[in-house]
Amino acid sequence: MHSAQAVLDRRADGTPFEELARAFREYDRWTGDDPRLLVAEAAVATTGRRFVDGIVPAVSRFRDAFVRTGRLATLSDLAALEPDHQDLVDAVGTGRARHVLCATATVLSERPEADDLEALRGWAAEADQYAHDEDPIGSIAGVGPSSFQYLRQLAGIDAARPDPTLARFVDAVDAELESAALSTATGRRTIVSCEWLSLVSTYTPLEIDRIAWWVRTDEEERRAVLDVR
Repeated sequence: MHSAQAVLDRRADGTPFEELARAFREYDRWTGDDPRLLVAEAAVATTGRRFVDGIVPAVSRFRDAFVRTGRLATLSDLAALEPDHQDLVDAVGTGRARHVLCATATVLSERPEADDLEALRGWAAEADQYAHDEDPIGSIAGVGPSSFQYLRQLAGIDAARPDPTLARFVDAVDAELESAALSTATGRRTIVSCEWLSLVSTYTPLEIDRIAWWVRTDEEERRAVLDVR
């Protein structure tokens, strides 16, 4: 059996995990640091759509219809928008995504921070990843532990997102470790497992998340995702 550090080192070898994690921490992604687009990306992701051919087109339509036109200048403006507004339906699509989008904007617009990005950052920093269902955003219908953590990642927090890709990665790591007791039975246990791995290695939870994405995603899809700017 090998140490967690050795097992992770072997999987991280050749992966740009530091750059991938930095892009989240520094908002160096296609949505930049615009809280309207960050919230929209997380909301659309709750529907399970693929990134390149599902999330990106929907958020791009939302950006073109509401952000670039100046129709929604703030999250408060978004919170005041009816989820069934036809232009929002045309842009975002499913009722779940529209509900999560508007409800999340409502929660964030009621925070005390001076601007929307700071409100998003403040919420993400305070949010308890082990009790997402007790959080004002985590308790929104349609928001599970994976989408909860994804929004925190988009807000610049070093966090792991307990999706199937990460769960398969953790299971593979666990198979090589002796008495590690890692578990992916639930989203919460997957998060705990990543936190444990980060404590016994030099990798942060977000870096482990990005290593998992890289090694569990085929080259063509990786290239397509990284080409989105």
